[in-house]
Amino acid sequence: QVQLVESGGGLVQAGGSLRLSCAASGRTFSNYGMGWFRQAPGKEREFVAAISRLRGTYYADSVKGRFAISRDNAKNTVYLQMNSLKPEDTAVYYCAADLRGRPGSSLGEYDYWGRGTQVTVSS
Repeated sequence: QVQLVESGGGLVQAGGSLRLSCAASGRTFSNYGMGWFRQAPGKEREFVAAISRLRGTYYADSVKGRFAISRDNAKNTVYLQMNSLKPEDTAVYYCAADLRGRPGSSLGEYDYWGRGTQVTVSS
């Protein structure tokens, strides 16, 4: 069983920045692929970014160049640095773990999910 706990969400003005963190339980975190997804009110959950166990990174086109995913295996934590935030980035952001270590953009590829953290970007 893997537990994921997100933090770092909040209210920020457009153009601002936030850094989300996701702390994971488990002794083999370094083998996990990790992803961030988001879900806005009335919309489906969508892929944001992912990082493989070999630190390959992948981004949705909508956040490429503005968001950066990283991981600290010593702290069992994955981060999402969000810059140049826009009102359309407003959503609940979820962290997810893929035990195979090769995360993709599909929800079904992930084995465990956190409960999410709210990000609100005001115009």
